[in-house]
Amino acid sequence: MARIRPLERDEVNGKAQEIFDDFQKQRGNIPNMFRTLAYREELLETAHAHFNNVLFGGTVDIKLKEMLAVTVSQLNECSY
Repeated sequence: MARIRPLERDEVNGKAQEIFDDFQKQRGNIPNMFRTLAYREELLETAHAHFNNVLFGGTVDIKLKEMLAVTVSQLNECSY
């Protein structure tokens, strides 16, 4: 299976650095999915906007959304 190496913060520029900094501030880390999407900045920006809308939008508490994400990952036996 082919793998794409996730980028580090010092390997990206401009908007990608801002997004990486946003994740670092919010979560304390930069998820690998977003580090990989950084190869295509327009995809990174779109995914980041979608992630923020799902996580911070609506009326469901953010903690419940996070717990649901963990539960789904466990059910799918996902290492994330």
